[in-house]
Amino acid sequence: MSSDSTDSQQAAPEKKAPEPAEQASPAPRRGAGVLAWFAILIAIAVAALGWYDARRRIDVTQSEVAQRLRDVEAESRAARALAQQAQESVRESQTKLGQMDSRLSELQSQKQALESLYQDLSRNREQVQLAEIEQVLTVASQQLQLSGNVHAALLALQFADNRLARADRPQLLPIRRAIAHDIERLTAAPALDLPGLSLRIDALVAAVDGLPLAFDERAAPAPAGAAPAGAENEGFFARLGAQVWSELRKLVVLRKVDSPAPPLLAPSQSYFLRENLRLRLLNARLSLLLRDEAGYRGDLRTAQAWVKRYFDVQSKRTEEVLAQLEQLASVSLDFQVPDISESLEAVRSFKAQRAGGS
Repeated sequence: MSSDSTDSQQAAPEKKAPEPAEQASPAPRRGAGVLAWFAILIAIAVAALGWYDARRRIDVTQSEVAQRLRDVEAESRAARALAQQAQESVRESQTKLGQMDSRLSELQSQKQALESLYQDLSRNREQVQLAEIEQVLTVASQQLQLSGNVHAALLALQFADNRLARADRPQLLPIRRAIAHDIERLTAAPALDLPGLSLRIDALVAAVDGLPLAFDERAAPAPAGAAPAGAENEGFFARLGAQVWSELRKLVVLRKVDSPAPPLLAPSQSYFLRENLRLRLLNARLSLLLRDEAGYRGDLRTAQAWVKRYFDVQSKRTEEVLAQLEQLASVSLDFQVPDISESLEAVRSFKAQRAGGS
C-alpha cells in the first residue's frame, strides 16, 4: 500500500506539473482587456475633449457672429437714421431751393421794373428837373408878392441856377440867362426887412402890459421917521407939535401941472385900453405884411397918441415904446418889389417847346 501510495504520490506530482502553464494563459487576456478599456477611455476622453473644444469654438463663433450681427444692426440703424436725415436735408434743400427760385424770380421782376423805371426817369429827367424848378420859382414868386421876401426869392433863383448848371446842357442857357437877370434886379432892389420889422412890432405888443398908466403916478412919500434938525433937543410937546404939523401937511398936496390932467380910468377900462392898443399894433403888422403904407402909418400914429395920452410919459418903458413907434412909423413901404416872372416864363416856354417837340 505504501508503495502504491508512494507511487501514487509520485505519480500525482507528475500529473499536476502542467497546471502552472494552464494558469498563466488567462493573465495576458486580462491585460489585453484592460488595455482595450484604457484605450477606449482615452478615445472617449479625446472625443470628449474634441467635442468640448468644438463646442467652445462654436460658442465663441456664435458670440462673435451675434456681436457682428448686433454691430451690423446698429450700423444699419445708424445708416437708416443718416439716410433719413439726408432725405430730410434733401427735402429742406429742395424747399429752400424753391423759395430761392421764387425769390429770384421776384428779384428779377423787381430788377426789370427798376430798370424800366430808371429808363423812364432818365428819359424824363429833364422834365422832372424843370417841373421842380418851376415849382420852386412859383412858391418864391408868391412869397415875394405876398410878403416881399426878397431873400427867399434870391435863394430860390440861386437854387434853380445851380440845378441847371449841374445839368450842363446848352438847351437850358436861355433859362439861366433869365434867372441871372432876375437875380440882378432883386439884388439892386431896396432892402426892406419885413421879418425884422414884424418882430419889433411883436416886441411892442408884448410890452403893452408893462406900461404904467398916467393917473397911477403918485408923489414920492417923505421918508418915514425923518425928524427936523434939533428935534432931539426940544421937549416932548414940541416934538409932538412938529409931527402933527407934518401929518397935516400931507393931507393937502399942491402940484404944478403944465399939461392937462390924465383921464381917470376904471380897472376894466384900463384892460380894454391895453387890449385896443395891442390890436392897433397887430393891425399895423398886418398892414406891413400887405405893404399897405397908409394903414401901417395910421395904426402906428394912433398907438403913439394913445401911449402919450393914457400912459406915463416920464417912465423909461414908455419912452422906449414911443421911440420904437417913431422909428417904425418913419419906415417907407412905398416901393415896387421886382418879380421873377421872366424866369418863370422862360421855364414854362421851354417845357411847352419840349412837350410839342415830343
